[in-house]
Amino acid sequence: MVLGPIGPEVAASLGATVPAVMMAAAAFGLGTAASALFLARFIDLVGSARMLKFTMSLLGAALLFCASSPSVTFFVASQLIAGVASGIALPAIYASAASIAQPGRESRTIGKVLTGWTLSMVAGVSFSVILTELISWRAVYVSVSGLAALALFALIRLNMQDRPAAGIAPSPLSALSLPGIKSLLVVCGAFMTAFYGLYAYLGDHLHQGLGLPVTANGVVAVAYGAGFGCAAFLSGMVDKLGTRGLMPPVLLVAAAVYLGLALLGGSFMAVIFLLFTLGLVNHLGVNLLIQRLTAIDPAKRGTLMGLNSAVTYLAVFAGSSGYGPLYTHYGFALAALVSLGLTVLAVLTCLWRDFAGQAIRAAD
Repeated sequence: MVLGPIGPEVAASLGATVPAVMMAAAAFGLGTAASALFLARFIDLVGSARMLKFTMSLLGAALLFCASSPSVTFFVASQLIAGVASGIALPAIYASAASIAQPGRESRTIGKVLTGWTLSMVAGVSFSVILTELISWRAVYVSVSGLAALALFALIRLNMQDRPAAGIAPSPLSALSLPGIKSLLVVCGAFMTAFYGLYAYLGDHLHQGLGLPVTANGVVAVAYGAGFGCAAFLSGMVDKLGTRGLMPPVLLVAAAVYLGLALLGGSFMAVIFLLFTLGLVNHLGVNLLIQRLTAIDPAKRGTLMGLNSAVTYLAVFAGSSGYGPLYTHYGFALAALVSLGLTVLAVLTCLWRDFAGQAIRAAD
């Protein structure tokens, strides 16, 4: 999330183009996806606490490598390592949240965990822009490395008790045979590619396209984070209304936001309002996806969340790399329309899945 707003400064410092620097975001996504796909299954076997301690150590080291990068190549490689660490940490966190939630309060519990995203976007991303302006973009990665060390210290002090699952850790690909999971992963992939692809180049659009200072990117990040955080107040509504009926309208609102960005992307005030709305619906969308995936087989939460993270960060890779040529050659508006199309695909897949599920239950 932090690289998009400060991408122009990183590019200038390393003597590279913004699309070249954003390949680091693609590398992060690829590392996260591969790690989540092939290593996250050990969360259930080894225990989430142990895995989190390991990944926080690796993440802190990778971020220090980012801060000391002498070239774009080194920076991209460091982001790849950070992605590997994140690919284990994220599903471990989500699986733990789902497992400790009381029945009927799953959305509230997951919403509290997603508050971490809010803090990182409202405080972290905006602070990183200010830190880049005052000191250097390198100071941003040193600071985040310090936060990883703080998280490691907190995990050690908490002394969390693991309950490793018995037996051999199943391959995450084996979970693809579970009913309903493939369509949900398609929804996840389309939804996330639409967001991460466009967000990767929003900062450059504001800086180069609209001629705004880098600090404007921080304002937009705060707007998005504020919307993401406000959605936490709607978690109770999600628990009451259920996940099935809410997901299609949430995705439709996201599609409307991308249409608005395509039409009104030249207005800074419109972008702020639309990013606030996007933060709101993205929080709800992620929450709903996590609930529906973990409900498929509670005994395989770690594996299922590994698949979720793998698809999410394959979307980061696909979005960051695929949107680069689109943005460079055709502009921000067309990139926003591509996000609109992907989100509509997510809506149609979600409706098809729910309709097919109802038909099967009726036949039974």
